[in-house]
Amino acid sequence: MDESRSVVSNEPGIEQGVLLKAYELMCTARRMADLYDENREVCSKYVHSTSRGHEAIQLAAGLQLKPWDYASLYYRDESMLLGMGLEPYELMLQLMAKRDDPFSGGRTYYGHPSLKRKGFPTIPHQSSATGMQAIPATGMAHGIAYLESQGLLKGENKPVVLCSLGDGSVTEGEVAEAFQMAVLKKLPIIYLVQDNDWGISATGAEMRAMDAYEYAAGFKGMERVRVDGSDFVKSFEVLKKAIQFVRTKRAPILVHAKCPLLGHHTSGVRKEWYRGDDLAVHQQADPLLKFHNYLIDQGVAENDLNALNKKAARKAEGDYTKALAAAEPDPEDFDKHEFAPTPITEEKGNRKPKGAEKVVMVDAALHAVDEILKKHPEALFYGQDVGRRLGGVFREAATLAQKYGDDRVFNTPIQEAYIIGSTAGMSAVGAKPIVEIQFADYIWPGINQLVEELSKSCYLSKGKFPVQALIRVPVGAYGGGGPYHSGSVESTLLTIRGIKVVYPSNAADMKGLLKASFYDPNPVVLLEHKGLYWSKVPGTANAKTVEPDEDYIIPLGKANTVLKADDRKIKSGETAVVITYGMGIYWAGEAAKNFTGQIEIIDLRTLNPLDWEAVVGAVKKHGRAIILTEEPLLNSFAESLAGRIQKECFQYLDAPVWTLGAANLPAVPLNVELEKMMLPNADKVQAALADLLAY
Repeated sequence: MDESRSVVSNEPGIEQGVLLKAYELMCTARRMADLYDENREVCSKYVHSTSRGHEAIQLAAGLQLKPWDYASLYYRDESMLLGMGLEPYELMLQLMAKRDDPFSGGRTYYGHPSLKRKGFPTIPHQSSATGMQAIPATGMAHGIAYLESQGLLKGENKPVVLCSLGDGSVTEGEVAEAFQMAVLKKLPIIYLVQDNDWGISATGAEMRAMDAYEYAAGFKGMERVRVDGSDFVKSFEVLKKAIQFVRTKRAPILVHAKCPLLGHHTSGVRKEWYRGDDLAVHQQADPLLKFHNYLIDQGVAENDLNALNKKAARKAEGDYTKALAAAEPDPEDFDKHEFAPTPITEEKGNRKPKGAEKVVMVDAALHAVDEILKKHPEALFYGQDVGRRLGGVFREAATLAQKYGDDRVFNTPIQEAYIIGSTAGMSAVGAKPIVEIQFADYIWPGINQLVEELSKSCYLSKGKFPVQALIRVPVGAYGGGGPYHSGSVESTLLTIRGIKVVYPSNAADMKGLLKASFYDPNPVVLLEHKGLYWSKVPGTANAKTVEPDEDYIIPLGKANTVLKADDRKIKSGETAVVITYGMGIYWAGEAAKNFTGQIEIIDLRTLNPLDWEAVVGAVKKHGRAIILTEEPLLNSFAESLAGRIQKECFQYLDAPVWTLGAANLPAVPLNVELEKMMLPNADKVQAALADLLAY
């Protein structure tokens, strides 16, 4: 929608009641900002930002969104929240990090809402890393479009998603990924860009060669419109038409709103430090003054406007006093809601059905996803090359697109950030995504979204928005894969709190753990070893197992003993336990053949949550333990686990906890002989066990 053919009319047709409500709320927001400045000792204890200068465009949006809509807001959007119906008191509870803060219970910053309340638009949690919210927001629109394509959204209402951005954030690469998917899939989203020509201390001219309106022209299919964001009437009319456009056309639009910045960037970066004469220039476009003059011109009495201003001030001041006296959070509540409770708490189904044939791991995964898609129409599967033409580079999605259609199983661009981050939005609207990162070595562009958007959502929303996402990641070396297709990433993933990490080592476990990962309401990364997919790597024949039935499921956090030691040798102190996962199971199994009855092997299966009870029980039983991993050993999960064992099981140990992993190199070399030198193998495990048992 370029300016020459805009479908947006500038003819005002706003009811007077709406105008007066908007004026009162604008006065409320202004008095709130002034109160925060007047009470800096209290209100700057935690950093905050206000909407001063942005009130008009924000109220124009907040007053028009419907309860069935979705919004992704950024840290300056307090006026939009007021327009939606939030009370100043509620926002102030978050400002002061109070117990009854409705968004996070005192866990996150002012202006970072997460709201699931009847009669209000849904606002999932998002981070304050500006620009990053564009991907989860676009994921919401993507999820809505998917559910509509399957006939799963009931009723006549057509939800829209509003994604609020500052113009400076549009330079983020992740915004480009979001825009690309929005136009590629024709998604029902409004990108509302509020441009005040400032980042923190950097101006627009320093940061960009074009503004967001000009930038969006490069995304074919993105409708666009400019508006004076300091003019409430113009903003209201433009957004009314933009919302109607998205609600009916089911396509994206970018609204570029020019706004003045009348306050500080944040309470921690004060305007007087660097704004100078620029502040006086911005004051000339004060939305409150403009709106006041407009209403006077429309015949509203000055006394009536003054009365509304006084009413707003009383409301803000009264709510401030009330919030100041509100209860602080209970310190004992600090660790609640890391994860939402999972319904999968016990092993069920038949692991070895009578007459069932053996399958390789990759087929067990394929069949599990097939069964999920068949049973759950809200489930979908996407990633690079998983669509109908190839069905995955490992054939792990073969035939699925043919069976379930291109809306449910489809290729994405090379956009790891979108693949991962979109799942947060999908989950918020009720879709259940299964996604794939093609190789673990390529997960790094998606880590930003995994850490900031997915992992923190449940905790910071106080349980309102856990992210149900199953992220499949082929991992590990498999003979000549080289430096960009052989990596192991579990130690990095395990430093991210709020996600679960699962690592099956055989076909039966793959099927049972994949099902449990799908039904878990939290983000789960499923690491799938490429060298075990087809059991073609020598020594991995046992990764091929009888296929469990459709109902088979294994709860996360339960280890499995794959080899037991002889009781007599345990009593005589001749045994050790190997604690491992993935390919380590097969190296350890081969090595154990040289120590008859002396070795127990524990397959962790899930790295977070960890079956600590099984680990401790095995260590106490044997007194000797070795942690075996495929990762480079230095600073790894294996070393961390060994340290924890030595601290908590010290009195039961007959020897230090051994560790064995890959050489501490930055990549797996291409040449197979060099690869062998770097990685563990059965011979290296045998030598380590001999040393440990002789200790």
